[in-house]
Amino acid sequence: MIFEDQFLQISSKLSSSNLYGLGEHVDPLKLNMTWRMDTLFARDVATPVGLQENLYGVHPFYMNIEDDGNANGVFLLNSNALEIILQPLPAITYRSIGGIMDFYVFLGPSPEQVIQQYTAVIGKPYLPPYWGLGYHLCRWGYGSLERTIQVNSNMRAKGIPQDVQWNDIEYMRDHLDFTVDPSKWNGLGDFVKKIQSQYNQHYIPIVDPGISNTQPSGSYKPYSDGLSMDVFVKTTEGQPLVGQVWPGNTVFPDFFSKNAQQYWTEQLSAFHDEVPFDGLWIDMNEPSNFVEGSTSGCPASKWDSPPYTPHIIGNTLKSKTICMSANQNGYRHYDVHSLYGYSETVATMKALETVRGKRSVVISRSTYPSSGQHGGHWLGDNFAQWNSFRYSIPGILNFNLFGIPLVGADICGFIGNTNFELCARWTQLGAFYPFSRNHNTINNQPQDPTAFGDNFAAMARNVLLMRYRLLPYLYTLFANAHVNGGTVARPLFFEFTNDSKTLPIDQQFMWGSSLLITPVMQQGATSVQGYFPDATWYDAYSGAELQRKGSGRQYHTLECPVLCNTPLHYRGGSIITTQQPAITTADSRKNPFELIVALSGQDGVPAKGEVFIDDGESLGPVTKAPYLHVDFVADHALHSSVDPKSSYTPEAKLANITFYGFGHKPSSVTVNGHAISTYTYDDGLKVLKITGLQLSLDQPFNVTYD
Repeated sequence: MIFEDQFLQISSKLSSSNLYGLGEHVDPLKLNMTWRMDTLFARDVATPVGLQENLYGVHPFYMNIEDDGNANGVFLLNSNALEIILQPLPAITYRSIGGIMDFYVFLGPSPEQVIQQYTAVIGKPYLPPYWGLGYHLCRWGYGSLERTIQVNSNMRAKGIPQDVQWNDIEYMRDHLDFTVDPSKWNGLGDFVKKIQSQYNQHYIPIVDPGISNTQPSGSYKPYSDGLSMDVFVKTTEGQPLVGQVWPGNTVFPDFFSKNAQQYWTEQLSAFHDEVPFDGLWIDMNEPSNFVEGSTSGCPASKWDSPPYTPHIIGNTLKSKTICMSANQNGYRHYDVHSLYGYSETVATMKALETVRGKRSVVISRSTYPSSGQHGGHWLGDNFAQWNSFRYSIPGILNFNLFGIPLVGADICGFIGNTNFELCARWTQLGAFYPFSRNHNTINNQPQDPTAFGDNFAAMARNVLLMRYRLLPYLYTLFANAHVNGGTVARPLFFEFTNDSKTLPIDQQFMWGSSLLITPVMQQGATSVQGYFPDATWYDAYSGAELQRKGSGRQYHTLECPVLCNTPLHYRGGSIITTQQPAITTADSRKNPFELIVALSGQDGVPAKGEVFIDDGESLGPVTKAPYLHVDFVADHALHSSVDPKSSYTPEAKLANITFYGFGHKPSSVTVNGHAISTYTYDDGLKVLKITGLQLSLDQPFNVTYD
């Protein structure tokens, strides 16, 4: 151990080489232990594949799977620039240039319990509004409000689900925050009101932290208000530090300052009066700076030029950010640099809750432990390439480990032109990101789901309607993560810890414990080989049994042409609540519910499931807002039980119950003691479907069959 003022180092053996976490990087899920160095220091950089360069977020947390299948986790609470060296012993070395060595150790023993224990320390994930789990569409390069309206209308005309329309920085006047360009974007506020009131859609614009300081005196309130409220990051001389971002010279709000929350809320409130947005996309918050340090450089100091500089992009701490000696309400930026995005996320969500009075969506580029309490994340400036596509799954799985389950990658890629096949495969995968958004950059071809013709649009419609069908299940997973901590999307080894073959798998993943997603990830492929651990698995579309528990772990080749539906499988022993989908979540919520009962395939082992339902937007979910929580159990009968604390009654009724793996046609079916005849049985698929029900989920029910 070395413990100096600006150099701290400690090493430890590890229990195995099965190591995960330590983000943010673009890498396989299971980390390479052969003398690998990870650098953690928030940095604006397009996501390089397979490099351990410092990216947007900092998460000094790892999970180690021991040889007996038990899991442990370790969190280093340190916000200074870090290097972490992995060694083949196996061992790990931490190296920090400040702060203290403050370690938390979590003993699981299961992987999911490790994450629950971790989020009990850093804060459990927030529950996003229901509409936030719908499909989001954006691009930098619409060019005008007129083109935005056209693409939004095209989606509706093709019947493709879309809940949220986004705009990138082009909507602003001269890239100035909280403004609208009057030439090409006049009427943006009216457009937002229209899609909200007529189409049940929502709107999210981008906002950057850099505030222009070059506008005529008194003409730009975000700057003049910030000066009068004393909220900007300062130089060592006590003046606002000036950098350069999109609008030119800028200053940076200090979200640690005592007036920052009031300032940020007032700016967002005034902008909301003009454009009534429903959430915010906060970008460039590492913080990013187009000059090194400031427009006047940085002072000679041990903070801007420390005795030891970690192996970071640019080789200097001030590379593409602000001076390390800058003052943030008494803190040196040297110590709190990697907290900038987190502090902005907290302030933004608080402001939105004040302005809107409802739950909102905040998606931040830079993150830190406990960011998930206040918002979500997208994986940054990826590329329209097959490698970026494949590495997106480890990315979303890692952020679930980091306590930020609302995460996704830019579907079809952000940088560069995508193509029909890549975008089709990415759409099939991205429909099952927890946060699902298509987005690309300026001067590239359009890549929204209507841009590739009718056949592509039909495929996109089908896979997104399947996502919307599954939203009650997905929302329940988010509610569980909010209450208990833990993951929404998870690696297979979380559920099958004693199956060593699952440890490196990162081209398949699960939603919770019940849904396995196996996308096609290879260019030119028309099928995919998926690994299925020893369990009963059913095709999610037909109910056909793929394999039975006890037959061992198996590989299965799944046929999937370019325009196929994403291969999905339900795990036996699960009960999944679905809902007949519409093209917005608001309309879907009015449609009938359905239960999918995927029987375990084992005598005496019941199928179980649950659903959490509320109004999808009230503040204080679970703790204050009314909700409904229902448990389901199916063995020789199907029973539901309602949490006695439940006080919410959904508008929609339960209409259908479908059993997968039902061994024979029943001679009778009763619902709450009354015999019914509205059921069918498929002897080939072993699927029993009960239809025509009108059951209220807030009332217990009983279904029997013999």
